[in-house]
Parts: sequence; structure tokens; C-alpha cells
Amino acid sequence: KQILNGIDLTISSGEVHAVMGPNGAGKSTLSAVIMGKPGYTVTGGRILLDGVDVLSLPTWQRAVAGLYLVMQYPTEVPGVALDAVLGEALKDRGRGEDVARLDEMLRSEAARINFDEKFLGRPLNVDLSGGEKKRNETLQMSILRPKIAILDELDSGLDVDALRDCARRVMDATREDGLGALVITHYSRLLEDLKPSRIHILVKGRIVQSGGPELADVLERDGYAAFTGAAS
Repeated sequence: KQILNGIDLTISSGEVHAVMGPNGAGKSTLSAVIMGKPGYTVTGGRILLDGVDVLSLPTWQRAVAGLYLVMQYPTEVPGVALDAVLGEALKDRGRGEDVARLDEMLRSEAARINFDEKFLGRPLNVDLSGGEKKRNETLQMSILRPKIAILDELDSGLDVDALRDCARRVMDATREDGLGALVITHYSRLLEDLKPSRIHILVKGRIVQSGGPELADVLERDGYAAFTGAAS
């Protein structure tokens, strides 16, 4: 089954782009294909990161190259500690000096997003609530400092405080580290704190309209019905 029907997007360092659309539009498929999740076949096109086509790379190499995915439903990994995961990831990125001060970095970043330090010693995402898992994903992003972060429904399962903490940390990363962010969401409330420079409406696997933040106002007023005709 063909899910995506020609997606053309360019995201530069420091930019936030939001992709919004109804259920079944292909939003999560887009994030999965960019990160190289098995089970999908790309029939045409390229995914360029700093001019290099990453389509031929396995997922871990895409991550080392600078892609990062905040998953809609973060995976629990019993027996594997958070600091061990990040330590190995930093080694693969040639950041041995940061491995030596990882504990300090973790505590600093945890305080910044109000993530309880008691979770830092837990196996990855095990026994964490939905909101705590999203804070954990945001914490890992801040440590790894990717070039492009894909946020697949960051707002799913988050309360207002957690949503604000995570969104503001992403925005800080765009200013401090030049992070480019692709934000996938159903709801414009996320965009109150995570302010996109561009919004793209995805319907039936196709971007039917792109524009500035004003598109979120159109969605609030008219819903996706204002755009579905353009996808037929």
C-alpha cells in the first residue's frame, strides 16, 4: 500500500517545521521512513542530511549522522540503563570528553526539564509514565545534540507542564545548538510553546498546503475539512 505520495520538505538549522494532518494522513510513516524503520519501501526520492543521502544507511548510522526521533510511544528496554545507552552513543559520535562528564550533564539537563533524578538510574523508560518517557526522550536529545530532531506527537500523553518543559527545551536547542526540528502533531496547542516557522498540512500522504503560523489558526477555525479537497 502506498502511504506517502511525494513529500518535498527542506528544514534548515535553527528552524522548526510542523507537519499537521488527520489520522491516517501518513505523519508517523514519514518519521519512520526518515529514521529507517524496517517494513517500508522507498520507491523514489532522497533524504539528504548535509548533502548526504541517508536512505542507504541503517538506522543507527542515520542517528550518528545527526538524526534523532522522539517516538510517539517510547520503547521500554529492561536491563539497559539510560547512562549506558548515552555513553555508547556519545562514543560513536566521537565525543569521548562528554562521556567523562555524562553524570554531570544528565543532572543538569534533568533539572532543566524538571525530570526527577531518580529516573536517571532506571532501565531505559521502564516503569515511567507517558509524560516521564517524553521528558526522558527530550533529555536524551539534549545530551546527543542532533542536527535534526523529529518529534512524533510529542504532545501525546503529556500534561500541560510536561508539554511546556519539553517544548521549551527543543526551542532552546534551536537557538543554542542550531537544531532543526520536524514536529508532527494533531493539535495546535503544542505550537503555542514550540513555535514553528513553517506549517505543512499533510492529507492522504501529500502536503496539500504550506505556510506560516497562520495555518494553525485556520485549522482551529475550520478543521482539516478546509484542506481535504486539495488532496483528492
